[in-house]
Amino acid sequence: MKLLLSRLLLGISVFVCFALPGFAEEKHPAEWEAIDARPVPQWFLDAKFGIFIHWGVYSVPAWGPLPKDGAANIYECYSEHYWNRLESGNPLFVRHHSETYGENFKYPDFAESFKCEMFKPGEWAKIFRESGAKYVVLTSKHHDGYALWPSEFSPGWNASDTGPRRDLLGEITKAVKAEGLKMGYYYSLLEWNNPLYREDIGRYVDTHMLPQMRELVEKYEPEIFWPDGEWDHLSSTLKSPEFLAWLYGESPVKDTVVVNDRWGKETRGKHGGFYTTEYDLVHSDNVKDSQIAHPWEECRGIGHSFGYNKNESLEDYSTSEELVHMLVEKVAKGGNFLLNVGPTADGRIPVIMQQRLADIGKWLKVNGDAIYGTRPWGGARENAADSVYYTAKGGDLYVIFTKIPPESFELKGIEQAPSSASILGTDIAVGCEYSDDVLKLEIPALTLENSPCDYAWAIKISGCL
Repeated sequence: MKLLLSRLLLGISVFVCFALPGFAEEKHPAEWEAIDARPVPQWFLDAKFGIFIHWGVYSVPAWGPLPKDGAANIYECYSEHYWNRLESGNPLFVRHHSETYGENFKYPDFAESFKCEMFKPGEWAKIFRESGAKYVVLTSKHHDGYALWPSEFSPGWNASDTGPRRDLLGEITKAVKAEGLKMGYYYSLLEWNNPLYREDIGRYVDTHMLPQMRELVEKYEPEIFWPDGEWDHLSSTLKSPEFLAWLYGESPVKDTVVVNDRWGKETRGKHGGFYTTEYDLVHSDNVKDSQIAHPWEECRGIGHSFGYNKNESLEDYSTSEELVHMLVEKVAKGGNFLLNVGPTADGRIPVIMQQRLADIGKWLKVNGDAIYGTRPWGGARENAADSVYYTAKGGDLYVIFTKIPPESFELKGIEQAPSSASILGTDIAVGCEYSDDVLKLEIPALTLENSPCDYAWAIKISGCL
């Protein structure tokens, strides 16, 4: 199978050159069949929790409206869309910009204020490791086209030529890998204000986008390639199958790299690697079923925005409890959870974000066995209950309660009597009574004195599957 896949991938670029225009619009093209046959690497399926980083020139104005300000939807809250909102005449952004900076101050003028003078990559990487995350995805280039590395394809509009005058991406990558985490890059396929993108998409793809993506891969060897901004064009126009054929067949990360599904306006939830949801909104219908087999990932900010938004207050941030519950829910449904931090323009991760990550890390130190390397349990639907989630690993079942566990709990569809059961993080044994395929758990009461953690509690039932 592996040899056949390699041959198919190597032949993709030849096929694409002769593909009929519009063929990708209605049919399932041969090149996508080969690409989709490539399995998602095991490390990603086991990792479960990652950190997203949105950081760039937009971190200088660091502003977006909130729902209470009249934002029409979650996307209008995104501070990283600042330039586009100005250019499109969004009244909330235009009014804020005019009152704060004046009408003659243009978005590119923010670049020199993106100094990152307090950026300490080693401290960032330690925060990420202690959060329990297993991988990091950095916005190498967002929709404004500003690159966080010294890209030869973005001269004068990158972090090496302006602002911090540093290879931010390279520094983060080195620090993250030193902490033992996987490193990946978000990459915007579109650039709002690039004349080539607006006027000649073919030249943009051939002379800017594709060579820049290849530069990024060859120089920094990411273990995740996370494109976005695919909604304007078909994957055939963006030549995504050609790039993926090279990425999977010839690149230095061909055996380990993981990609998402944002490769063209027809590909989300259909093609690529893992499927993506965003604030539980984008293509969430693809992953609502707890029995979904295809790898997927939910991404979201701790607040309403991905980029840092100084307009947000405490009430706009998810609590640590809410975030732990999100992680549990996504993993129980077979997904990963990519939680975003938005650093400030001077290079700090806001303290409230650090606190949320620290709390998740404390919870995972106790309950990580119920998260990492697990898969959805086939009996979850039959045993559905409020505030209860299930994961499985080998012959073991984990029951995760997002409220204090009841004194007794019954499970159906259990294959055999367990060898033991206990509350993770404690030596507290859980009583088991097994008959036919039904297992009744007798759960000792948790108190402030004996509770191993906050927010959610996991019971490991060994050898029952």
